[in-house]
This record gives sequence, C-alpha cells and structure tokens, in this order.
Amino acid sequence: MKPDKLPEYSEFVSSWTQTPRKRKRHVLSLMVLLSLLYLIFNVYDLRNSTSQSSDILSLKRLREDYATCSLLRRVPKDPSGMRMRNARFVNGTKSLLIRNATVWTGEPTSSISLGQVHSDEDFAWVTSDVLIEYGLIKQVAPHIHLQRGAEDYEIFDAGGRPLTAGIVDMHSHAGVDPQPDLQDDTNELSGDITPYVRSIDAFDPLDQQIQWIKSGGVTTSLVLPGSGNNIGGEAFVFKFAVGKRNGRSEISQQDMLADPEHNWRYMKMACGENPKRVYGKIGRGPFSRLGEAWEFRHAFEEASKMVKAQDDWCSAADTIGAEIMGRYLPKELRWESLGAVLRGQVHVNTHCYTVADLEAFVRHTNEWRFPIRAFHHAHQTYLVPEILKRAWGGRPPAAAIFADNMYYKVEAYTASEQAGKILYENGITPVYVSDNPVLNAQHLVFEAAKGYQYGLKYHAALASITTAPAELLGLGERIGKIKPGFDADVVVWDSDPLSVGATPVQVWIDGLAQFKNPFILRKPVVPPSVPKLKPHEIRDKPILKETIVFTGVGKVMIGGYTNNLISNETARVVVLNGVISCIGLCEDETQTASNEGAEVVTLINGYLTRPFTAIGSTIGLSEIDGEKDTKDGDNTDAIWSRAIDGLALDTKQLAAAYAHGVVRAITAPSARRGSSRGVSAGFLTGAQHALDDGSVFADEVAVHYPLTISAKTEKTPSISSLIGTLRKGLMNAIHSNGTTFDNSSEEAYLQRVVAGELPLVLSIHSSDTIAAVIRVKQEVESTLGALTAQRKLRMVIIGGAESYLIADEIAAADVGIILSPLQPYSSSWDQRRSLTGAPLTNGTALEHLLDAGVLVAIGVGPENSDARNLRLMAGIAFHNSGGRLTESQALDLVGTNIHRMLGLTESVLTDDFLIYDGSPLEIGSQLRAMGHGGNSISFWA
Repeated sequence: MKPDKLPEYSEFVSSWTQTPRKRKRHVLSLMVLLSLLYLIFNVYDLRNSTSQSSDILSLKRLREDYATCSLLRRVPKDPSGMRMRNARFVNGTKSLLIRNATVWTGEPTSSISLGQVHSDEDFAWVTSDVLIEYGLIKQVAPHIHLQRGAEDYEIFDAGGRPLTAGIVDMHSHAGVDPQPDLQDDTNELSGDITPYVRSIDAFDPLDQQIQWIKSGGVTTSLVLPGSGNNIGGEAFVFKFAVGKRNGRSEISQQDMLADPEHNWRYMKMACGENPKRVYGKIGRGPFSRLGEAWEFRHAFEEASKMVKAQDDWCSAADTIGAEIMGRYLPKELRWESLGAVLRGQVHVNTHCYTVADLEAFVRHTNEWRFPIRAFHHAHQTYLVPEILKRAWGGRPPAAAIFADNMYYKVEAYTASEQAGKILYENGITPVYVSDNPVLNAQHLVFEAAKGYQYGLKYHAALASITTAPAELLGLGERIGKIKPGFDADVVVWDSDPLSVGATPVQVWIDGLAQFKNPFILRKPVVPPSVPKLKPHEIRDKPILKETIVFTGVGKVMIGGYTNNLISNETARVVVLNGVISCIGLCEDETQTASNEGAEVVTLINGYLTRPFTAIGSTIGLSEIDGEKDTKDGDNTDAIWSRAIDGLALDTKQLAAAYAHGVVRAITAPSARRGSSRGVSAGFLTGAQHALDDGSVFADEVAVHYPLTISAKTEKTPSISSLIGTLRKGLMNAIHSNGTTFDNSSEEAYLQRVVAGELPLVLSIHSSDTIAAVIRVKQEVESTLGALTAQRKLRMVIIGGAESYLIADEIAAADVGIILSPLQPYSSSWDQRRSLTGAPLTNGTALEHLLDAGVLVAIGVGPENSDARNLRLMAGIAFHNSGGRLTESQALDLVGTNIHRMLGLTESVLTDDFLIYDGSPLEIGSQLRAMGHGGNSISFWA
C-alpha cells in the first residue's frame, strides 16, 4: 500500500456499501436489539433497586399499582353530552316549571360560536318558559305544555322578570375563612410549597356566609387555599346548597361538590409579595422573587422526578407484566397533586399581579409543559396580553379580576378600571371574582355591572360571572347557561342583573328552591334588553372650560333652581366664568355664551346635582393601604393628632374619586383596622396640596374615637374600658371651665365637643355599644344641663352595621348614622347581626333607620378605592328602599346629610355642581362636568 493512497475497503465494508437494503435490515435489527437490551436493563434495575424480592411483594398491590397506571395516563375531558338526570339530583324532588321569564341563555342567538362573537347584537333576552326535571334543564321555550298533571310540578311565575344561570365565582374562600372572623383555615403556613393540602379538608358547610353569598345569586364557587404560599394546595368546586333546608339529603362537604364525578382537579399557586412577606419575615424564605422562581422550579423538578419514575414503572409493567415487577409503583404523597399538574390533569389558578410575576410564571409553564387556567387578581394583565398568550398549551389563561378594587398594595397600584374591556378586546377572557371575604361575594354581580360601566361589552360582562368561569372550571357543558341538559342552577332577578341594586327573587340549585318565603323588593317589572350603546368610559383627564352650555337637562337637584324649569321640557344650563348663570330656557344667556364662542353640549338625559362627599375612609391620609410608607400612620390610644397635619393630596386614590364626582372628602387620623382617632379635616379631592386656595374647606370637622373590637389595646383592653375612658374625658371637659395649656390637645378638643362647637363621631358597629354611648350622651347632657347653657352633645355613629336593632332609640337620642359601608358584611363579631337584605332579610339597616326617622348617610368602606362608587351606593339605596327615597333624597345620602350631621353649612357648597348624562344613580351614566367654585369647570368630552 502506497503511503499516499487510502486503504482499500474490506470485503465486509465493501459489501455493505454495495447492498443498501441489506444494510438497512442490519441497522434495524441492531436498533431493536439495543432497545431490548435497554428495556431489560431498566427492568433489571427496577427489580434490583430494592431489597425486596418479587416473591414477597403483594400481587394484589402490584395489580392495583398497574391499575393506577391507567389513572396516571388519563387525560381528563370536560363532562358533556345529554343526561337523563343530574348526578346531584335528590330523589323525590318535584319537577319545576318557571313560566313567563325573560331569559338570558348565555349563548348567541345566531349560529355563530362564542369564539366569533364580537357584538352585543349577537345576544338577546328572550321571553320563555323553563322546564326543570331530575335536576336538569329539560326545555327552554315559550308556552311549554306539561306532559303530566299540574299537581306533579312546582309552578313559578316569573312575571316577566329576568332569568339567568346561577353565578359562578371562580375565586372564593367561603367555608375555609368563615365569618365572623373567629377562625381561619385559608393558608397552611408550615411551608412555602404545600401542594399536598386541600381546601375540602377545612371546608365548613355550616359557614353562614354560604347562605348570604347565595342570596346574591351565586350558586357555585371555586374554594381556593390562600395566597400565602407559592404553591398553596388543591381547590374544590362547591355548590352552595346545604342540608335539608336547601333540599339536600345531608350536610356534608361531599354532598356540596359541584362535580361528583371528579373530572378535573384544581390547584392554587401564588406569585409576588404575599409569599415573600410571609416567609421572608420568619427567615425561611423566599425573600425575593428570585427565590420564589427557584421554589417553583425546584418543586416542579421534584414532582417531575416522581412522574418519570412512575412512567418508567408503568412502561416496564406494560412489557413484562406487573406481577413480576421487583418493586411497587413509586409514589410520594407530597408530590402527587403536583405530578398531576405536570400530567395535565389539574386546572392551575395562580395569584399573580405584576408583569415580572406573570412572565416568570409563563416561563415555568413552558419549562415544565403544563397549562394554566387563569391568573388571579392579575392587575397588570391588561398591559401585557401578549405575555399571557405565550403560556404553554396553546390557550392563553384568563384574568380573574376585580372591577375597581385597586391601589390597596403596590402590586395593585397600576390597575385600571378598563382592564376587563382591554383584556376582552385583546383576546383574553376577563372573569370577575370576589376573593370572598375580600369582597362580599353576595354582590359579585355588581362587579360585572361595574365592568360593563367601564366599557366591557354587555354580553361579556354577564359571561364573566356565568359562562366564562364555568368553562374555565371545565364545567362549561354543565353550568353557566340556560340550556337543555345543563344543571338546573337558575336565578330569577327583580331587575336587569347588570343594573344597580339587582337582587334575586329566587335561586334554584339543581332544581331545588333555596329560599323559603323569600323577601321580594317592591320594584316595577321592567324586562331587560341588551343596550344598543355601550356605556361611556370615564376619561382620566378633564378639560378646563370657563364658558359652556348644556342642553337636554331633565333633572335639576340643586335647590332654588327647580322652579325655573318649564313642565315637560328639558332645560339648558349655562356656565359663565366657571359659575352657573342660568338654568331653564336661558335664551339671553345662551346667546351671550355663543357670542363668546362657547361650546354647546347636547345631553340625552341630563342631571344637575350637587357633588358627593366621602367620609369613613383614610383617603387623603393613606394612598396604598398595604404600604406603610404611603400612609400617615395609625394612632394608638396614647396619641392624638389632627388630619390637617397629615394630608397628602394629588394622589391616584383622590384622582379616581374626583373623576367619579366625589369633590369633597372628610378624613380623620387612622387608628387600627379601619377606625379613626383624632380630629378630621375637610378638603377638596382635586386639590394639588393643602395650601391651594380653598383646598381645605374645614381644618377641623369633628372629634373621632374608635369603639370597635379592633380598638382594644393594653391600656384599654375592653369595650367597657374604652367607653369609660370616653365618659371620663367628656366629664372632665365639662368641669374644666375651658382651661387648657394646649389648644391642640385631646382635652382641648373634648372641651369644644361639650361646648357644642364640634360633633363627636364614634366608630361603632355593635348595637350594644351604640346603646352604651347613648347612655353616655344622656349622662353628659344631664350634667351639661345642670351646669351650663349648652344642653346638647352632637353625636354621630359611623359604621352602624347593627344600628337598626335600636333605630327608635337612636332617633330619640338625635344621633346620626353614617352606614360605612352601606352593605355590611359580618366579618367581625360586632357585625354578626348585620342585615343582608332581600331575599334573606326584610330590608337592610338603611330602611329600618329611615322608618324610625334617623338622619342617615352613606360612608366609604371598607377600602379607599370604594369612594368612586358612592353614587352607585346611593343608587342601590334608591332602588331597594321600597319607595322610601326619591332620587334627590338618595343623593343626599352621599352629600347633604353628611354635612347636616357634622354641622357644615351649605353656603360653602353653593358653587359646586355636577352634570351627568344619565342618572348618576345608574350604571351607564357619564359625568360630563364638575364645578368647584373657581373660574372654570372640569369638562369630560
């Protein structure tokens, strides 16, 4: 062989290259042999990785393990298809025919699919009957003919009222965080990664809030563990029918499961500040989002190891038979549920607010190849819908959000009222949730109504609490629609469910009526219709106008102007140099304004009214409730202060209130957990700072003390000691003869209270505590009458959840009540006797107080962001008062009545006004202009 010549191929190689078919057969044979050897090695490894011998392993258990392989490989499917009866049907339940209803089926009226729907015009309310048998909706059609005698049916005449599917709440802690708040099983805080715990194991069927929530039309809830852990554990879907009083055969967790067939499992995870704050505080970590990401990935890795070991075992058992396996199927309870997540058998719901958290979790889904069903709270999802669309599985997660509960911590500080609208327009499903008891789930329908107010389409707003969450739970062919074959979870409403004050007349779960002899509000029956126009959106920045003319004003609710209107005609409102110059025909004034080039704005249904006043919150002293650096701080019983000294204006909270017509706020220094202690101040929400001209209309409004459960301290450890201390302070003030060395001291202000210069405002919910302070008032007034010419102590109660119990006594004592909030929730022991209203109770505290002649107002509560909803709270009072209130009187609840209680003269409010297109008491109205005593007005185009 020559050095520069390549060696010749051997005969073997040569023949290989010359016979390609034979070569392929050899390659295939070799690959099969290698695969077989690999499998034998794995089986050998499996058999020998334990000291156990197959001779001593239980054949029964090996067979059971092999049967488990089928469960591990199972790919869940949404239950679907027609059924003869509901699996939850209770034998002996009569069939039900609901006649003469105005039905929202939850499906478009045309043949297009929900995925193609873009317009409200594809939906309609339809007049129909609904037939229910065996716990299922059997027929939806007009004039249904009964196949059997009428005695075999329950007949309910809806009288033309709206009928929808039961509301589905996709985020609740009802049952694991019972009310009043005496116990709590929401979070298992023994470790950050707890996929192995389950909400069902703590769920209390006797939690009374289940009945309250259901009275708002909520029939089904996903009850989740809390968000204190990165992986919090398994969640369960419950229907809120409990025991024989709700038509069930027993009281049990099992009986309340919405899907007895257990088609899907559910898990709660959480990103961001909550796990950091829980575990960082106790030194166990994670301390940062970096640490959280590792916690997630490490947990998924551990679960993945188990999944791979199980898959290897099952594959080997497929090949050689389970009976000769050398060990049992690998199992580890700690990772079982997370392994099911990686197998695609669990719907994951994750608490995530921020872009960083959302994107990190989307990366986790792609790294470990599991889908996520929804991001919860998700306040920044509207900014980054494209990130959600990158989640693994080809289906973007939904956003489970609040309508306008925001700014309560830094993660929620970039939230938007228009989030639902923006998400929907970008292909992300918005779902409104309660996070009960964060929001009272009884009023979840109101969240959807506000979503509609903020621009979400009407059908999408209704879907956000019915069809959308049902589908996201994997139950979209079982609940959430009024359709044959679906569970008979049905609500008949007294008005359009997306209108202010909408209340169920009756609720059925699986065809069983949930309320015996329900209280029904007295309202005119007005069949709903899909609005032709979407509600106007509120603009963040108004335009300043000096001169402007409004036409089409039909309601004037400012005293002294009503008589200028001509009967059955709308009026003009002419504004010159920021002040109303004329209301009525105003021909000369209109001409003058036109000569100055004034814009003429035509309103469809104009309202002119006074602005709203916020009281009962820390707005103006606290910006982000959960961030102490953004707050003035909390006073203890040893500290006395004035709100005027801590005002921080020009904030997002105040801007939001201002944009919703809340021009004035009265705020007192904060004590603990929502109470107040110190001297309140009155200021304008649109002011830049406290030195702006007219920005503070009252340096000192009232003297405030807390008398709630949370006010107990070491110095005053009981309610009785708190009241005793207050009595002593008032009596000392009477006998002090007005002498003090410090005019800003607590003693000096109590002297002004007993002198009648300032009112005494007490934070109280308990009727017993209200009775106690009325006795104190009588004692003080008796002493005053004997020693001075001043005989009256001006007293106001703020809170007032149980005030209705002694309404007559409150009226006799001439004490004003500011209901804060209007719709109380028995979250604490001193609110346990709150009235929820129809259909459970005959009225609320408001109606009882009005009937007794008590001067009543509505305060903000429980969070600062609620200030923006004051007009709608007044709307609820108006619609649900049974005719006790006119529109003007309802608006006085959030304005004039507050001023009267606190002794603020109306003269300082003369130049303030609001102009709405539509009633400010209704969803869909738009604030168009605001006057606040300057040379110009704020105008929203």
